[in-house]
Amino acid sequence: MSLQKFFPELDFPTFEMFVEKRSDKWYIYDVIRKKYVVLTLEEWVRQHLIHYLINHLNYPASLIQVEYGFFIKNKAYRVDLATFSRQAKPLLLCECKAPTVKLTAKTISQAAMYNYSQQAPYMFITNGLSHYCFFYNGSEWIKQNKVPDFKDIL
Repeated sequence: MSLQKFFPELDFPTFEMFVEKRSDKWYIYDVIRKKYVVLTLEEWVRQHLIHYLINHLNYPASLIQVEYGFFIKNKAYRVDLATFSRQAKPLLLCECKAPTVKLTAKTISQAAMYNYSQQAPYMFITNGLSHYCFFYNGSEWIKQNKVPDFKDIL
């Protein structure tokens, strides 16, 4: 089934998706959370990213967490998606926005602030059409051309 009428084509490879319509809302099966979730524009981007990481960059599904929550100075925050090493250390923090949301310096700063407490070496910000990947070398964020393969991020 093509949802292109409702959801735009993104700059990610296509994947086999399981969707269903309940009442007036679309739902998509999330392989990480193992349940159907409401298909918003942001979720459309997140699901494409999840399948891209698993099917094209070899990230184990078991090492991906959706809506990863943490605290900074007793205040709760969450990133849309986080990947971890087999030793449970954060490797990549991902912030997903709807395709209609322009990625700005504020968006990138938000992700960098999240990473302050998590210390992941990589962060990725996407709206499905534009993408920014950064590597932290210990003193500064360096823009990357792409998200690294799982074997290369370790």
